Amino acid sequence: MKQTFGKGLESLIPKKSAQNVPASEIKKEPIFYLEIEKIKSNPYQPRKNFDQDGLKALADSIKEHGILQPLLVSRIEKEGMTEYQLVAGERRLLASKMVGLMQVPAIVRDPTEQEKLEISIIENVQRLDLNPMEKAEAYKKLQQDFGFLQKDIAKMVGRSRESVANTLRLVDLPTEIKQALQDERITEGHARAMLAVSDPQKQKALFVKTLRDGLNVREVESLTQKINIWQPVKRQTPPALKEAKELEEQVRQALGIRNVRLRIEAGKPTLTVFFNSKKEIEKFLKDLNKS
Repeated sequence: MKQTFGKGLESLIPKKSAQNVPASEIKKEPIFYLEIEKIKSNPYQPRKNFDQDGLKALADSIKEHGILQPLLVSRIEKEGMTEYQLVAGERRLLASKMVGLMQVPAIVRDPTEQEKLEISIIENVQRLDLNPMEKAEAYKKLQQDFGFLQKDIAKMVGRSRESVANTLRLVDLPTEIKQALQDERITEGHARAMLAVSDPQKQKALFVKTLRDGLNVREVESLTQKINIWQPVKRQTPPALKEAKELEEQVRQALGIRNVRLRIEAGKPTLTVFFNSKKEIEKFLKDLNKS
């Protein structure tokens, strides 16, 4: 069932346009000062890692200026006691604990479980510093749990549908590559380049080489192209394959270049020549003109 933005969710999330509305027209909500120990973390929080330097900077700001934006919580009645579950404001809560505050300002609302998840995801996916893997997992959750289409997610986060689609593809990577992206050992560009290789085992081999040799994104893309080109052609019969290998060796000897690939498909040969640098191309052209 497709989930769209309803009035219930819109009423829980402040609109950007509200910044231009006169203060007298903005609905005032009561702000309560709640004991910080009674506020429980949001179980729907899609963020896995919080930048410690950023938290320290926020904590210093709270220590000097206080919390400028109240937290958003929901009330939980548990065994005759009232507790609160955080809906939005995880970083503010963590920074407040670092400072040692006993109470924090909060707005108490009663969203449904679905609205809690939506608010948490929306608050996080709109952040510029969100980890690409966390963003991909959040998009996937919106798809699986609420039936959002890619265009719905794109509208929600203010990005193109193509951008959302590319981010969603990251969840298809092997676990170790996703973890490396989460830990920022590789970039999103590296990960997307590896997605161009369909075989998970070859993806892993490419990943290992990337870390070992410190490859940049362009180098990974170049290797990806080579891997895809050098894949065996299933339609080729053994005689045709043997003929291609023989011709390939003749071309290799004639050109004096080791990295060549010759394929024959439907009786038509295709020759691919690999160069490792611009200088190698220039040398090849120079030698060719001499002959």
